[in-house]
Amino acid sequence: MILRSLLAGAAALALIVAPSFAAEYVGGAVKSSDIAGKSVLTDAKDMTLYIFDKDTANTSNCYEQCAVKWPPLMADASAKAEGDFTIVDRTDGTKMWAYKTKPLYYWYEDTKAGDTSGDGVGGVWHLAVE
Repeated sequence: MILRSLLAGAAALALIVAPSFAAEYVGGAVKSSDIAGKSVLTDAKDMTLYIFDKDTANTSNCYEQCAVKWPPLMADASAKAEGDFTIVDRTDGTKMWAYKTKPLYYWYEDTKAGDTSGDGVGGVWHLAVE
């Protein structure tokens, strides 16, 4: 009986903690997931996406060491803008996705779906909230 209660509790907790999906965008490359009561943008594998205060409209200012810790959400060369999602041309010739003109990034310390450890880093990195 105790084991059954523990298993039921663990299952309930997993449902609360795991992100739930609200919508998909740009062919499923980006999703809107409910994480801690916020509609947070994630990638196709449910990894949290972030924005950087030092970026300007459709321009990334995160390169070299910055891009090692904050990898961009890359877009295929053939990707096309869709709704609030635009394409940013990076200085190395690659392309990345942006939401409402803000380039989208991952945080290298997030290791599983729903992690949000990059939110607030340096006071300039924030969850990409819909």
